Amino acid sequence: MTQLRGKRLPMAGPVAGPGRGRVVAAVLGLVTALGLGLVGQADAAPGAGTAGDGAGRWSDTPHGFASLAGGTSGGAGGKIVTVTDQAALQRYAAAEEPYVIRVAGTITAQPFGAHITVASHKTILGVGTGGELVQGELRLNPGTHNVIIRNLTIRDSAIEGNWDCKDTDFDGVQMDTVHHVWIDHNRFSNICDGQLDIRKDSEYVTVSYNRFTDNNKTFGIGWTDNVRTQITIDHNWFANTKQRNPSVDNVAYAHLYNNYLTAQADPGDPVWTYGNWARGATRMVVENSYYRDVQHPYQADATAELVERGSITVNTTGRHDEWGDAFDPRDFYDYRLDPAPAVPALVQRFSGPQERIGTTP
Repeated sequence: MTQLRGKRLPMAGPVAGPGRGRVVAAVLGLVTALGLGLVGQADAAPGAGTAGDGAGRWSDTPHGFASLAGGTSGGAGGKIVTVTDQAALQRYAAAEEPYVIRVAGTITAQPFGAHITVASHKTILGVGTGGELVQGELRLNPGTHNVIIRNLTIRDSAIEGNWDCKDTDFDGVQMDTVHHVWIDHNRFSNICDGQLDIRKDSEYVTVSYNRFTDNNKTFGIGWTDNVRTQITIDHNWFANTKQRNPSVDNVAYAHLYNNYLTAQADPGDPVWTYGNWARGATRMVVENSYYRDVQHPYQADATAELVERGSITVNTTGRHDEWGDAFDPRDFYDYRLDPAPAVPALVQRFSGPQERIGTTP
C-alpha cells in the first residue's frame, strides 16, 4: 500500500520565527479571539506557527497522513442513516456499500465487550455530544480502508480489578493492516485494554482532537517488525492515563504536534508510566506539545529517532530523549502549528465530541 512520494511539490518556506514578545502577543490574541483562558506559561519556541480562529477545528476534511495517497472520505456519497441500537449499527457498519452512520444516543453493546465490525467506506459519526458506544468495541479487520470515526464517546468496557486486562481484548477501536483512517473528536474512557490500537502495518492514519481519559493502556501503534505505518497525531488530550500515550513501535513516520498530556495515572511506576515512546525503528517528530506533571514525557529506544521542538514541560521528570534526524513532516503535507502555551486551553475546548458535529446530515 505504501505510496509515499519522497518530497513534496515546492512550497513557500516557513516565516522566520518572531521574538518572544511577538509570540506572547500572538498567543494572547489567539486565546482572546477564541474566548479561551490562557493555561500555563507564556513561553513558546521561536518559529511557532500562527493559529486562526476556531472554524478549522471542526473541518469535515481530514488532514495529515490520512489526506495523502487519494485521501480519506469515509462513507461520503453513500446513504445517510441514523442508528439508535446495536443491531442497526452492526448492520450498516458491516455492509459492503458506503454509509454515513449517525449514532444518536447511547448504544450499550451486548454481550459485554462485544465488537462491531466496521467495513470499508464508512463514516461513523456521533450526533452532537450524545452519541455513545458503551462496553463495546469498533473493529476494523485487515484490508479495511477509507473509514472515518468521529464525535463518539466510547467508554466503560473496563473490568473492575483487572487493571492489565491481559486475558481480554476489549479495545475501544482496534484496527489491523488497514489504510486511510481518520479518528477525530472522540472521547475514550475506562476501556479494559487499549483505548485505540492501530496495529500491523496500518497506513495513512490521522488521530486528531480526541480525549483519552482514565485508562492504563491508552494508545498503541505497531505490533509488527515492518516499518511502514505513517501517522499524524495532533490536538489530543491525554488525562489520567498511565502508558502508551502513545507507544509507537516500528513506525516509518510518526508526527505528533499540539498534544496535551497531564495528570498521569500511577506516576509511582518508574518504567511503565510514560508519555510518548518511539520504539524499535520508529522515526518520530514532536512539535509544540504541552506536558504537565508527566513522567518520561518523550523517550526513544536507541534504535529509534526522535526530534522534538517547541514543546513545553511543566513539573516533568525522567526521560526527555532527543536524537537522530527523523524526518520533516512538511515534505509530505502542510499543517498549522498552534503556539505551545495555547495548547492546554485549545485542546480542552476543542477536543472530544462537539455539539456542532453530526447534528446536520
